[in-house]
Amino acid sequence: MSKDNWKKVRLGDIIEINPVVPLTKGQEYSYILMDDVVPSRRYVNSTKKKVFTGGGARFKKGDVIFARITPCLENGKISQVKELETTEGFGSTEFFVFRNINGITDQSFVYYLAVSDLVRKPAEKSMSGASGRQRANKSTIENLKIEIPPLDIQKKIASILSAYDDLIEINTRRIKILEEMAHSIYREWFVKFRFPGHEKVKMVKSEIGMIPEGWEVYKASDCIEINPMIKVEKDKPKPFVDMTCLSETSMIVNYKEYRTGSSGTKFQNGDTLFARITPCLENGKTGFVQFLNEKEVGLGSTEFIVLRSKNLSPEIVYLLARTEDFRNNAIKSMTGASGRQRVQLECFEKYLLAKPPEALIDKFTEVVRPMFQEVYILSIENRKLRKTRDLLLPKLISGEIDVKNLNISGI
Repeated sequence: MSKDNWKKVRLGDIIEINPVVPLTKGQEYSYILMDDVVPSRRYVNSTKKKVFTGGGARFKKGDVIFARITPCLENGKISQVKELETTEGFGSTEFFVFRNINGITDQSFVYYLAVSDLVRKPAEKSMSGASGRQRANKSTIENLKIEIPPLDIQKKIASILSAYDDLIEINTRRIKILEEMAHSIYREWFVKFRFPGHEKVKMVKSEIGMIPEGWEVYKASDCIEINPMIKVEKDKPKPFVDMTCLSETSMIVNYKEYRTGSSGTKFQNGDTLFARITPCLENGKTGFVQFLNEKEVGLGSTEFIVLRSKNLSPEIVYLLARTEDFRNNAIKSMTGASGRQRVQLECFEKYLLAKPPEALIDKFTEVVRPMFQEVYILSIENRKLRKTRDLLLPKLISGEIDVKNLNISGI
């Protein structure tokens, strides 16, 4: 290991923390919420605009936003701002903003430094305040003493790690497109009734309005099995899924561990996991199970409802569960103490849907199933890329892997 010209420095001398960004009160700027920052995903884009009233962290494109509050920091909510509709932006008051100093540090290297244990762990240890609202100490972070390499080595390290994050970003965009396509086809065929050959099918009256002739109105519970009974071996380790494993916008289920026992919800491939507790349901936490081995059973949080197709298809059940109507029906049934309200299973008896003919169900499934499978393949590829990146990160950032003699294009 060669660390020629590496220097031990004070972090506040090599990066700007909360740099000055002039914003005008009353003017609209790009805005980033804490919820927009996804742990382990490098880039974050502005999803909305907001009128600036004087508060919040201020940043520009390329800046690193670093969660300073528990549990967001421990969960790894650290990202680099990629796209803004306006030149400057602002966000949650619970962000620190990190920016490189020209000629001293590379901005991409600053991101990888921020997510490394060299910065993140001391920031976590510096937290103080009331339980559940502890915040990292800015002075502690500024005064951290760390070793950093010369600027050319910083760029090489950042380039190696960026190659992984860029592939992850490409795959993530492909996943989003595939999911949007599946939802769009579902809406066209089963909500707007513009399925192939619809021009030749007469619309008829029903208790839920006009539906295509040959379609039948059923209760959701007639088409979907709710919390199906599954036997499991108590002593055998099983993939365990908690609420954090579900996304608010994607079908992907990011399971993290195996557990023995039999408590909790039980599910198999093709099942949909539907959050039943507030605010997880309102936020859209819903997942599609396709990561298990054949006949394998998974365990999950008791706050899931497991939905399984009886006479539709697994893909249709998932896409239905993602619709606003279906979710609102469940939300209206919630009872319990404020902040801990839960869906009542009787709500699925009250939800009516138009069930298409079997041939159309088969045709739809034939179209969208490859999309679901491709999403899964891309998610597995991303998991592998993240694992490799996370193994390389500490070795590169500490100098354990020497990159001085590597010839990296563009550097």
